[in-house]
Amino acid sequence: VAIDFEVLGPSEDSADQVDVLLAACRKENVELREDALEIGGLTSKIVDIEAHAVERAFDLIARQMDESAEERTVAIVDIGSTMTTLSVLADNTTVYTREQLFGGRQLTEEIQRRYGLSFEEAGLAKKQGGLPDDYEREVLDPFKEAVVQQVARSLQFFFGSSQYNEVDYVVLAGGVASVPELSDMVQEKVGIKTIVANPFSDMTLNSRVNASALSNDAPSLMIACG
Repeated sequence: VAIDFEVLGPSEDSADQVDVLLAACRKENVELREDALEIGGLTSKIVDIEAHAVERAFDLIARQMDESAEERTVAIVDIGSTMTTLSVLADNTTVYTREQLFGGRQLTEEIQRRYGLSFEEAGLAKKQGGLPDDYEREVLDPFKEAVVQQVARSLQFFFGSSQYNEVDYVVLAGGVASVPELSDMVQEKVGIKTIVANPFSDMTLNSRVNASALSNDAPSLMIACG
């Protein structure tokens, strides 16, 4: 295990103790990322953990919300390829995280199965379109319903295991967040204002950057941005 810690300061609960932030990770997870950077000709100096990256990236999207809400509780739901991570921030500090096996790969595999495509072809078709007319009704809509259920269930777990019983915002991140109308469906189901994460919205883009492609991929790059 790779392990690190930082002393945060005196504990509010006990005058003679301090609060310590402890971070630990399987070494193989660290080494995989170090190897990937090495292939790219880069040397890694710091390896962060995703919960902290999400918290840091949240500063970039906080201004997309109601500016007057200082003490707000925000649920960030990052739906990746195989994993959905719920991070809840209260006053910009992570108070809860939970992971569950669910992600965009399930949609890709259903496209692959239904239309006889390779996994790579299905992944491209999911992003670029060109699928048969029944795709939206038969494949995409049921997947969106499943996403909404996962978000609602994750929030119920959070409410049931903490002192909180509501959140002010839901922020959708990860590749699945780019699915059209998904944020509206989540907002309607859970009754909480829902936005799609775009950590680049207030950044100046180099002219060589494809702004349209970046906008489409922005929700999936929240952790990388953080």
